[in-house]
Amino acid sequence: MARNGPNKTAKAAGEPVLLSGGNPQIPKGDGDAPVQAYIAAMPGWKSDIGRQLDALVTRTIPNLQKAVKWNSPLYGVEGQGFFLGVHCFAKYIKLAFFRGADLDPMPPVASKDPNTRYFHIHEEDGFDEARLAGWIRQAARQPGWEP
Repeated sequence: MARNGPNKTAKAAGEPVLLSGGNPQIPKGDGDAPVQAYIAAMPGWKSDIGRQLDALVTRTIPNLQKAVKWNSPLYGVEGQGFFLGVHCFAKYIKLAFFRGADLDPMPPVASKDPNTRYFHIHEEDGFDEARLAGWIRQAARQPGWEP
């Protein structure tokens, strides 16, 4: 029961509720505004990484499409679908490359979906911009996921 206390307080104060693992509960929406709301609500060190990641994707991919669906920011290319999803967990941020099996090198974490590969960012990892930019460029050239 104590777990629900902070969520009720946050909701009453108009702040986003943090779900299990600290993932912000942001209403579904298309465009930059819901993605920025998600990033602002990411707890602790994750918000800074979220801002860096969003800036990297934005400057790397022209014609970028953004949305929040299922409490996760999604990045895609107009007319091609989404290539990247972001999700907060208690100890890391999970990047989901929906066609990650086609990337070279493949992101290291497997998925139940053979096409999807994950990359986890932990607080102590820092932000490897060159590696992420390479995966982002490759992923944006692949056909994306359509919800």
